Amino acid sequence: MTASPALLPQALPAPDDLFASYNAFVQTLQCTPTAKTARRRGARLFLARRPDVVSWMGYPTPARVADVDRTRAWPFLTWCFIEGVVVPDLDLLCAYPLGAHISLWADKHGDEIDRTLAISRELGWATAWAHQVCVQQLALVCMSSAVGLDELTSDLLDAFTDELAVSPSLTANNRKVLRHRHTGLRQVCFQLGLLEVPPRRPNERDHSIASYVAAISQPQMRRVAARYLETLSPTLRPKTIEDRADSLELFAIWLAEHHPELTQWSELNRPVMEEFLIWNKGRPSRGRRHPGEPVSVVRQHQAVTTLRSFFEDLAEWQWAERPRPVLVHRSDLPRLPEAIPRALPPDTDRDLMATIALEKDCAARCAIKILRGTGIRLGELLDLELDCLMDFASHGTWLKVPVGKLYSERTVPIDSETLTAFDDWAAHRGRQRSLPHPRTGASADFLFVVGGRRMGAGRIRRALDDAVRRAGLTDARGRLIHVTPHQLRHTYGTSLINGGMSLQALMALLGHVTPEMTLRYAHLASDTVRSAYETAMTKARSRQSPVLVASLNGTFVPDRLAWLEAEMLKTRVAHGYCSRHPAAGPCPYANICEQCDNYVTSHEFSDALTDQLADVTALRDDAEARGWQGEVSRHEKVISSIESHLRRLTNAPLREVGP
Repeated sequence: MTASPALLPQALPAPDDLFASYNAFVQTLQCTPTAKTARRRGARLFLARRPDVVSWMGYPTPARVADVDRTRAWPFLTWCFIEGVVVPDLDLLCAYPLGAHISLWADKHGDEIDRTLAISRELGWATAWAHQVCVQQLALVCMSSAVGLDELTSDLLDAFTDELAVSPSLTANNRKVLRHRHTGLRQVCFQLGLLEVPPRRPNERDHSIASYVAAISQPQMRRVAARYLETLSPTLRPKTIEDRADSLELFAIWLAEHHPELTQWSELNRPVMEEFLIWNKGRPSRGRRHPGEPVSVVRQHQAVTTLRSFFEDLAEWQWAERPRPVLVHRSDLPRLPEAIPRALPPDTDRDLMATIALEKDCAARCAIKILRGTGIRLGELLDLELDCLMDFASHGTWLKVPVGKLYSERTVPIDSETLTAFDDWAAHRGRQRSLPHPRTGASADFLFVVGGRRMGAGRIRRALDDAVRRAGLTDARGRLIHVTPHQLRHTYGTSLINGGMSLQALMALLGHVTPEMTLRYAHLASDTVRSAYETAMTKARSRQSPVLVASLNGTFVPDRLAWLEAEMLKTRVAHGYCSRHPAAGPCPYANICEQCDNYVTSHEFSDALTDQLADVTALRDDAEARGWQGEVSRHEKVISSIESHLRRLTNAPLREVGP
């Protein structure tokens, strides 16, 4: 890093005056006389060899290191750096990574180091890492920039990054270590309010449109794709833009491999597109989780849909680069399966959450509990702010879910266990500086901020994978299952629908904008569906049960027990059994003879009437138990009529009869 002229000394003192000033400094050191003598000797030897220190700083680093080692004058040069006699460059400072220049600068700037160390404790850093960032890296940056902590700016930190990339004396490993420390220093400066923009994550991808289309080797196709994505960017979400760019990149890479002669969109034709559609059906995955395996139908559908929209937009916008024929038809879209929500089985859900309760990572533990207890999406969780909870005196505590995937805002009631997860994380979070919102750019106090940065989705996914492994959750083949954060949302919705919640209420809780999204939960194996199934199967079995049994001589013998237990509108007649289905309604001719005024009986039928009375009484009780009041009234009339006939036959009070 080359210091600006304003930072360089206006006039270098004469060697004798410079030595005298250094000697006065050495006298104040708390070290032995021998150590002081060695420091003075090193300064004399160096000044005798290199009296012009400023000119000497322009020498190549290996030559300067050789001079310093020969004269042992590094303590003297360190004093020159601290006092502003000369401004050191990063290459020379890194030649002595833990030299006297670090400790001497730290002694002179103790207050600044204490401020940065206090921030590191708020961020939850380990002691060793805090020392590397807040002492060693801060000293390197401030000395090579000739400024103090409060004078650090984004431009100075960027200049240090540029010099770090070209420093010839650094090894690849040293360069990597210093780059990570520099990112940590940026985070400290942001927390102190010295920087307005937080540092990027070291592994954060470039989300520019230029980076999205960089893999498209055809220049004209790359230019049109970039222009197309730029045109859509004001109206589509960044993730949607990235997905569309991925599909365009996929097609361009396939085209370069199979048809290198085609370099413009206008040169495409239907046969080429048909060839791509066939390849797309079984194409291998380019992802990291299952590389080489065939992609899902959803991914196949996404690629074809993007290309169809791309070609239709070019035609509608009348771009000169548009293909003239229609390349993708509606019938080319792969049919998507109508999948039901992938909820976790109850025992898996129980074991997983029990293991999550033992997770040591407080951020991941509380986040997963909140996902399971509220059913919000992962993106909505990461966008939660500190004021997301609302308390109502008569309705308890509710969670205000921010505008998310479907651009809708809603509130969700939370239970005591989920509220405890909020409280645990709020107590552990500590003080964090507000961060710019990725969509609006406005300052926002996000709930899940760890170490001064927004928590990433990978932290939650890793915690779920670890919990599955520790709980030993396997599939039928004995392999560990893979649980995604979105499955917790499906499990939440499934548990509510199984508990009897209406689809309208579930639609409001899950933030669905169309009823079709919620109707998927109606296909689940819920208690309601199970109850209806068992009722229907009972009726089906009763209709299929043998009511009449054929004898060897061809006559039918009634199975009285099966007939009495069947769920039918039963009528007892003297010469057999009636089995009328409830759907047919009451029979208008049931037992009409026994109730007719012209009906005459005699003593020889007393036993038959007594048995019939017992059957009808049992049928009345059965109808009463089933809630068939119309049948109860009908049987009561028959009972009354038969009792009247028996009284006339016996001319005496009847004995009690019944089942």
